[in-house]
Amino acid sequence: MTHSGCWTTRSSTPKYTNPWISVREDADVRPDGGEGVHGVVTMRNPAVFVVAMTDEDEVLMVSLYRYPTQAMSLEVPAGGSDGENLLLAAQRELVEETGYTAREWREIGRMNALNGVCDAPEHVFLATGLQAPASVEDAERTAREQKAEGISAVRAVPWRDLTRLVADGEITDGETLAALMFAAAALGWL
Repeated sequence: MTHSGCWTTRSSTPKYTNPWISVREDADVRPDGGEGVHGVVTMRNPAVFVVAMTDEDEVLMVSLYRYPTQAMSLEVPAGGSDGENLLLAAQRELVEETGYTAREWREIGRMNALNGVCDAPEHVFLATGLQAPASVEDAERTAREQKAEGISAVRAVPWRDLTRLVADGEITDGETLAALMFAAAALGWL
């Protein structure tokens, strides 16, 4: 038995694994003494989220189809770190999803996705000094990456419009919402 705060894990059984996640089922004792069970998804590597801002205070957002929810989603560029340095992963994700690079980077926050069922650490970066794709080859490579990920559009959304997009239900991704909140705090806009 292992103790995790007020919880005691009686047993843990691996259920599924792939290159990105593992799933296990834990039999546990709850804080009230009752027996329970937890399904836990563990991300193999942390994820990175990029709030990429233009000089005009616009945020680069990607529109993409999300298989698990079977719906389109408007999100900040993001993805798995695949075990690489987190800043390098954030830089790679920005290029792959938008075609843009940035001159200035800083980590502005850390969060955990769906922490009731997941062990999924996430790191949020602010990218500024954006530069469009430098060549036709770069643009073509980005187009291939976007197609593979189901990205249908990249939009530069004025910061002042983000609240309306949330209220209108156009931005529903919780991690994007959190990443934007970290950016607002880092920029002193709260």
